[in-house]
Amino acid sequence: MTNSYEVERIPFFLHWQEKSAFKETYAGPMDTVVVEGQHLRPKGGDDKTILIFMHPTGTMNLLPMPNALAAQGVACLCCASRYPHNDSALSMEKVLLDLGHYVRYAKEKLGYEKVIMAGWSGGGSLSMFYQSQAENPTITHTPAGDPVDIVGANLIPADGVLQLAAHVSRAITLTEWLDASIVDESNPDHRNRELDLYDQSAPHQPPYTEAFVADYRAAQIARSARIDDFVFDKLESLKRQGKPNQEFAFVVHGTMADPRWLDPTLDANDRKGPNWCYMGDPEVVNMMPAGLARYCSLRGWLSQWSYKHSRADGPKCAGDISRPFLVIENSADDACTPSHAARIMDGILHDDKEFHRIQGATHYYIGQPDKMDEAVQLVKQWLHKKNLFAGE
Repeated sequence: MTNSYEVERIPFFLHWQEKSAFKETYAGPMDTVVVEGQHLRPKGGDDKTILIFMHPTGTMNLLPMPNALAAQGVACLCCASRYPHNDSALSMEKVLLDLGHYVRYAKEKLGYEKVIMAGWSGGGSLSMFYQSQAENPTITHTPAGDPVDIVGANLIPADGVLQLAAHVSRAITLTEWLDASIVDESNPDHRNRELDLYDQSAPHQPPYTEAFVADYRAAQIARSARIDDFVFDKLESLKRQGKPNQEFAFVVHGTMADPRWLDPTLDANDRKGPNWCYMGDPEVVNMMPAGLARYCSLRGWLSQWSYKHSRADGPKCAGDISRPFLVIENSADDACTPSHAARIMDGILHDDKEFHRIQGATHYYIGQPDKMDEAVQLVKQWLHKKNLFAGE
């Protein structure tokens, strides 16, 4: 891909006062939130439209896609939440407040007329959660019952929503990756052998039967519910002790045991496999420190990881959004398999939606500049078609 524009990379930070009963991020003054971002500004590009990339805990400024878009004349804002690279205490509701400040900054300080939510990977459900609450705000408390005024935040709705290699939600994705064989959270070696995907002598081996997969999925949901019960019991215990603002940290073992990683015929696409996921060997990832939800707080679990209680459900939120959608699926994605894009598309209840699949593209387009360029061109064409972009 030939870069058409010189890109200015402009770092910035935002800060504001936000009253809280307890401090949930490390260091810094109480009741002050500070977030950092990067403005990728193409010199001579369209100065009316900007794409906002945000992940609940990641920073997006080094991803290939926003940089490629900026090099093709599309301005991008890469935004970090108040929980950069540490989601142990993350509240999806508070991340919405952070995202709202970035949208307001783009509109009122940078002067962009059109703001587009660009939901990449875990930013997909975040962008839909944000847009649904910006269009129809309803939230006044977190799932743990702590006050969080989304209704009074006056979130500015975006003008369009992109879903790029996006998954349906942190909670649903984690649940579909949970190791259903673990029956004792305090002792992950205590397993139900019937459900242990990594026991080569277990009775069920790939390719898996439809009945086994159904039983396994039910066991994953049941495990999530058991963790919910533990969390609510612990919160209630702290309240009874007169310590309503205290927390408790815990470990969730076994979070990369999805039958799809061992049986590529399930939710099939062009991904590498078997015995492969986007972080490598799934059996290793299942117990490694970098796994999803490995370290949790009580409130963080309920807000972002609980199958039943997290509100950041992408397809459900999509049903509350009136703005146009573009959904792009990568056919060799080894993180967000085809059912994710399909569920997002099914969740959009209006007809102003468009779907594209990029054949052979992996999750990050690493070493695939031609696939990345195809995605960039699809985005630009869609922006033009919706009168959201005036650039070349």
